Amino acid sequence: MPALVDQRCFTHAQREAVARCPACQRYFCRECITEHADRVLCASCLKKSAAAPAAARWRLPLAVHLAQCVAGLFIAWMFFYFAGRMLLLMPSAFHEGTVWEKSWWEKE
Repeated sequence: MPALVDQRCFTHAQREAVARCPACQRYFCRECITEHADRVLCASCLKKSAAAPAAARWRLPLAVHLAQCVAGLFIAWMFFYFAGRMLLLMPSAFHEGTVWEKSWWEKE
């Protein structure tokens, strides 16, 4: 197999190749390749990967986000529910102290 230095662009035969597309295994010049998702791809392979069904890609993340929202709301509800229960279980004598009758900035 010849080295990259000896290769020419698949699209532009007069140009020197600078990278090899990992999907189609062809060599391309700087104009014909692009970096996508930490990979160097040619335009045709990028088009094929982008043409994947968009609905199938978004179903799982949408379900995960929905589950996270429901779990967050449930946890918040449980927190406030138990905080309210704790306040209701406190005896009323606890609230009848001197702390609430006068403020700290008033002089004795």
